[in-house]
Amino acid sequence: MCWRLTPREGEEVIELTTLAAEIKALQEMTVSELRDRYREVFGEESRSNHKDWLWKRIAWRIQELAEGGLSERAIQRAKELANEADVRVRPPRHAFSDSEADGADVAQTSRVAVRRVRDRRLPIPGTVLTREYKGERVAVRVLARGFEYDSRTYRSLSAIAREVTGSHWNGYLFFGLMGNGK
Repeated sequence: MCWRLTPREGEEVIELTTLAAEIKALQEMTVSELRDRYREVFGEESRSNHKDWLWKRIAWRIQELAEGGLSERAIQRAKELANEADVRVRPPRHAFSDSEADGADVAQTSRVAVRRVRDRRLPIPGTVLTREYKGERVAVRVLARGFEYDSRTYRSLSAIAREVTGSHWNGYLFFGLMGNGK
């Protein structure tokens, strides 16, 4: 079976009802069967053995091949948003006061200037951090607020490490700034 919109010679075009059935069948597969299917649709081995992640990722790819993926413009915009995102995983510790938790109307808010404390592991602004990665020199300039790499400004060293390597890295670790005196 093939999931391309325009089939190659000898391939068949699958209807969407069959697509839905295939996605449903993914949920019943074992991890080894999912890894084999992953290899078929992505052309590479999966680094994961997590069953839910595998079937969802394969289902996404099958739908993408059958119905078309995101436009280049949408992909570019998503990358821009991801780079600029200040994602909060958890709410602040004191996000809700007792009165808010009780459902009381909180009409008054106050703004307090918060002084950002600079991380002691970072050198002073203007310093250029360098690192060799896969035979290439990576140079990052420390700014007062953020970092400059490849003529772009990033909020964190981790974002730059992800840009360079293609995978998640702790930015301080990637650039050797762990602050343990070494």
